[in-house]
Formats: sequence, structure tokens, C-alpha cells
Amino acid sequence: MKTSKKRAPTTGAGFTDEERAAMKEYLKERRAAVRPGTQDGERQVLAKIATMPAKDRALAERIHALIKATAPGLTPRTWYGMPAYSKDGQVVCFFQDAAKFKTRYATLGFSDEAKLDEGHMWPTYYALTELTPVEEARIVALVRKAVA
Repeated sequence: MKTSKKRAPTTGAGFTDEERAAMKEYLKERRAAVRPGTQDGERQVLAKIATMPAKDRALAERIHALIKATAPGLTPRTWYGMPAYSKDGQVVCFFQDAAKFKTRYATLGFSDEAKLDEGHMWPTYYALTELTPVEEARIVALVRKAVA
């Protein structure tokens, strides 16, 4: 008697559908970057934020405003379909909405380009469920340090 086993929701070489979608978005972003007349990064970021579920969208809009006010030298762009902020073409930080990979919280992440070094070990990803003045102040401090 055959028993049917449920397969994990993956496609290809073990990637989830969400991961494959992010990779496709990244390739689309790379192609758009070399084509003249494509949207600028600010519009792409705002368009991506507009597609997010309400709770993620509220967080992303506030983080976008905080980063722009704190580090106006960072260039908004999308990165794997996420709002990101770069310096000299290198992503420094990004916002990952909870819905993107079906997680229970959104994430503010920093790349290795961010200057967050603190001894031999430091955090680079921060879970976000709500933004109060305390979290906003911490984000501002992190972004300042990241671009210092």
C-alpha cells in the first residue's frame, strides 16, 4: 500500500517559492539597473512598500523616513525585492517585511558594508514588531554608526 508524503513547499534546488521569487526580483533589479530610462530607486522603494500588508507597510514607511532623515547620503533602491539603502552602490541596510518569507516579524538588516563592528561579535539583524520612540532612537543610532 502506497502512502503519500507531503513535500516541503520548495522548488528547484531546495529553495522555497518565496526564496525563488526573491532571486527573480534581484535579477529583474540588476537588469533594470543597466537599462536607461528605468525607475529611480526612491520610486522603486516606495512602490515596494505600497504593496506590503498594512502592518509591514507602516513599519517600512517609518523606517524609510528615519533612514532618509538620518543618512541622506544613502541611496534608496530595492534589493531582492526589499527596500534597501546603499552607499557607493553597496547595500548598507534593508527592510524585510514579515510577509516576504512568511515570518512572524519584520527585520531591519545591515550588510557587512555597515560599520557596526563592536569587538569580535555584533548583531546585524533586528526583529521588528512595533516602532516606539525607543526603537526609533535605536534605529537612528544604528544607521548613524553604519555610515560613519
